[in-house]
Amino acid sequence: MLFNSLLFVFAFLPVSLLGYFAAARFGRRPAAMWLVVVSFVFYGWWNPAFVPLLMISIAVNYGLGHFIAAQEERPGLQTALVTLAVVLNLGALAYYKYLFVLLVWLHGAGWIDTALSSPALPLGISFFTFTQLGYLMDVRQGATRDQGLLNYLVFVTFFPHLIAGPILHNREMMPQFADPKIYRFSSSSLSVGLSIFTIGLLKKCLLADPISAAIGRGFDAPGMLSTFASWDVALSYSMQLYFDFSGYSDMAIGLARMFNVRFPVNFNSPYKSASIIEYWQRWHMTLTRYLTLYLYNPISLSIARRRIVAGKGASRAAYATIGGFSAMVLVPTFVTMGLAGVWHGAGLQFLIFGLLHATYLTVNHAWRIVRRKTPARQTPWHTHAANVLLTYLCVLVGAVFFRSSSTSAALQMLSGMIGLHGAGMPGAYGDALDVHLGLEGRLWLLCLFAIALFAPNCQQIMRNFEPILEKVTPGPMTVLAWRPSLAWAGLLGAAAAVAIMAMGGSTEFLYFQF
Repeated sequence: MLFNSLLFVFAFLPVSLLGYFAAARFGRRPAAMWLVVVSFVFYGWWNPAFVPLLMISIAVNYGLGHFIAAQEERPGLQTALVTLAVVLNLGALAYYKYLFVLLVWLHGAGWIDTALSSPALPLGISFFTFTQLGYLMDVRQGATRDQGLLNYLVFVTFFPHLIAGPILHNREMMPQFADPKIYRFSSSSLSVGLSIFTIGLLKKCLLADPISAAIGRGFDAPGMLSTFASWDVALSYSMQLYFDFSGYSDMAIGLARMFNVRFPVNFNSPYKSASIIEYWQRWHMTLTRYLTLYLYNPISLSIARRRIVAGKGASRAAYATIGGFSAMVLVPTFVTMGLAGVWHGAGLQFLIFGLLHATYLTVNHAWRIVRRKTPARQTPWHTHAANVLLTYLCVLVGAVFFRSSSTSAALQMLSGMIGLHGAGMPGAYGDALDVHLGLEGRLWLLCLFAIALFAPNCQQIMRNFEPILEKVTPGPMTVLAWRPSLAWAGLLGAAAAVAIMAMGGSTEFLYFQF
């Protein structure tokens, strides 16, 4: 079931909210049980066959978490149990996401000769797998405690985040689900949540979806595109991905808020970033946090400890040496981002996407070390603008690999962008695919860029009403700050009407495939 479907908006969501607050009149447990039930219905609506997989995953991980917590005096056994959990979870992920691709490669190499069929990918398997692995690692470190099966079920299955994130941390969510206040109806939370959801729905249906068809045609035949057509397709995809994921993130935050739950921010105007480090602090923020906490930091800490034992040091001065920088920055960055790329999908193009960003990040870290040796000064506006443009272009190259069906298709698209397929003014190349935007389309694309670069984001519009767990910094155009008023009600009502009328052509969210 999609957030951007009439069934969800006019049936599932109202029934879920009414049932939740009705059940809450009988206590916290009935309300929590209702959330679990509707979340399983939501998940099973797409393909009921995968509901048992989700149930088995929850049962196995909760059981392992219980055993890990009970072995506080036996750290060796705890480590063995955590290792088992990692193997089981990543094994299931590998089976559904990577095994078929591996078999196809082996078949193409002539190593196997059997009929192959691709298994259906369970919706949200990457997200509920990572969520539960994070919980188990926290149990191992003593950072969280077993709070009962029902609380764990609500934490994992809560439908606003189940399919495509954000990747939640148990320490920020469990206390909320234990708080009696979230089970009391709040007109303020409902209006704030509904407003955020409406803004996200408008982004998805009006800004992201209408340009998807031409993008698909272009990426299906990148070798036929001229320079102009290639840039039209690549730039359009960057905007589609931006508003699709921004819209989803807003809708997830809004849905949670309707149930009096606040989510962490997951998307914070990433195209305003002036460096690739800042970009990853603004894009898919809960994934960045997760990878930093459970992958990058442990690798970096392990390397630093080994250097200290070897007498090489791990100070700031050591970071500035070639050997120290390579060991403590380059290695953990490439491992983390390489695995992040593979997490997004099977295929060499996803690994290249990850390694590209690893290269960007490594260069960015090296530049920061060099910059420390120069006096700090205010960055001129034109230098800041150039940094934003450079960051965007780096992201755009990565996005081409991210969207392409293969590495060769990505290279064909990039070849077209640098003119190797011919300049091709409109009317020469690409017209057969109908991917040229024309004057009207390019003006619309400029509007999308203007919104992404200069408008306040959703959490800044709603900042006076604590839309997320974190504190929100003010954005531009403070006059657009949301308030419960007739003017805002009319504006959002009109936005909701436009979004609903645009639902007919709506597609699934891009991150559903991960």
